[in-house]
Amino acid sequence: MPMALRTAMKGLAALAMALSAPVAIAAPDISKIDLAAERQAIESFQSYDQRLQDIGWKLVTTNAVFCDNPVPAIGLQLQDMASYGEPGIARAALSISGDFAVQTAAKGSPAALSGHFPANREVSRIGALDPNTRPAGKRMDWERLEWVHDHIDAELSRAGFVQLAFPNGEPVMLKAIPACRTRFTLESGSSRAVASGEVVLLGTSFRAFSYEEPLLAAAIAHELAHNLLGHRVWLEARGEKKRDVRKAEREADRLMPWLLANAGYDPSAAIRFIERYKPDTGGVLFVKGTHDSWKSRAAKIREELPLVNQAMEAHGKADWRTGFSREIGPQT
Repeated sequence: MPMALRTAMKGLAALAMALSAPVAIAAPDISKIDLAAERQAIESFQSYDQRLQDIGWKLVTTNAVFCDNPVPAIGLQLQDMASYGEPGIARAALSISGDFAVQTAAKGSPAALSGHFPANREVSRIGALDPNTRPAGKRMDWERLEWVHDHIDAELSRAGFVQLAFPNGEPVMLKAIPACRTRFTLESGSSRAVASGEVVLLGTSFRAFSYEEPLLAAAIAHELAHNLLGHRVWLEARGEKKRDVRKAEREADRLMPWLLANAGYDPSAAIRFIERYKPDTGGVLFVKGTHDSWKSRAAKIREELPLVNQAMEAHGKADWRTGFSREIGPQT
């Protein structure tokens, strides 16, 4: 693997770095590094991330009217050279002098529509903040990048817009639009697909990345549904019993076609995803005993489709706030 792409997200790599004793590591000789290969590796990772962000953006913005407490969003994701195994190589490969650059601008978002945020363009200022002035942690550290994204979100919540600038001094103002409260994160080398409550994380080895867009969108919609329905908080409060997890999974399955329809996808893609993936009640993605059989899951989604289609025909939107029947709640 190219040296610059040894990226730590929030998994074992970051934990290993945090627990290891400090070791003096000599800086690599940049002249001996194949920078074209390093950039190609970065761009390969970004291609996965771009698909995730494009689909995620569609889902969270088109469903925002039905979400609790939507947030202002611009569809911009940055990268921090401190997140790479060799920050110096990453800077050289991307031809930037600072630590921050564009990772993705979601298709159709204010960031993408502005035309100013192609991948890997260096960003030197966010409002009055120069993000480079905040100390970075160890190499492969992700916390400073999360802090920067939190800062952008705070600016958007305060003013409804944020101004960013590039090393040449050019300022660009981005005005936010409403989105459901969820970030989408890509994890290198993982096959996971999980929802934490406010984040949906997919691994680059997640099988659905090889599927056509509507089926990948269905997989992402399932994880997003967990966040929108508050499943993480509900499960933690009840001790994560298997029977409760099964209820939450059924709800997430059933909400998939509603979310897909609003985002412009065929809601039946939710069924096709389940039938294509054919998840068992155990395995890499699903813990044994926490999910119904894939045939049962597909049947439950199929029962939901008439309601979704009726809502779309009547209103042009699938209002899951009023049309979707919950299985769980405070008293269940």
